[in-house]
Amino acid sequence: MNDTTHGNGIRIRPGTPADAPTVLDMLDAAVAWMNARGNTEQWGTTPYSQKPGGVARVERYLTVNTPYIAELDETPVGALVMDSGPSPQTPITPADEPERYIRLLVSRRDYAGLGIGTALLAHAAEETRQAGVELLRVDCWAGGEGRLVAFYRRHGFTPTERFLSQTWPGQVLARRVG
Repeated sequence: MNDTTHGNGIRIRPGTPADAPTVLDMLDAAVAWMNARGNTEQWGTTPYSQKPGGVARVERYLTVNTPYIAELDETPVGALVMDSGPSPQTPITPADEPERYIRLLVSRRDYAGLGIGTALLAHAAEETRQAGVELLRVDCWAGGEGRLVAFYRRHGFTPTERFLSQTWPGQVLARRVG
């Protein structure tokens, strides 16, 4: 897919392995932002780049999966990683039809309110549609009074299965894009 431009001048381009430090910085900043607001359950308290397997996971996202980077004025402000299904390391049941699965959605909190997540989700839906696939799914943390689940619902996703990964409550959501 070529670059696309969305509302507020957000440009989305394919990601490359060279984007790994940028994505890790976004993830580290997201952990710090959540922790500053009392959320230590969603992603824990350890910076993502220091978690066992964190760097390797991001490198895999940018080489094995399908990554996209959102930019404003050439500054990376968000990342989206898609795949053909959920990670086999999760307790999530694969769909019984072709699907596209959002493995990662993150944006820089200092650019909050500009529609970065919205633009990335619209991009995911369009990529899914262009692939001739009708089902787009994502999973997220179901704690925190369900605020993240509500975010995805506002973007056309419907909750499907709940799951527990050790003590971490998760929710799978689906959206039809055909």
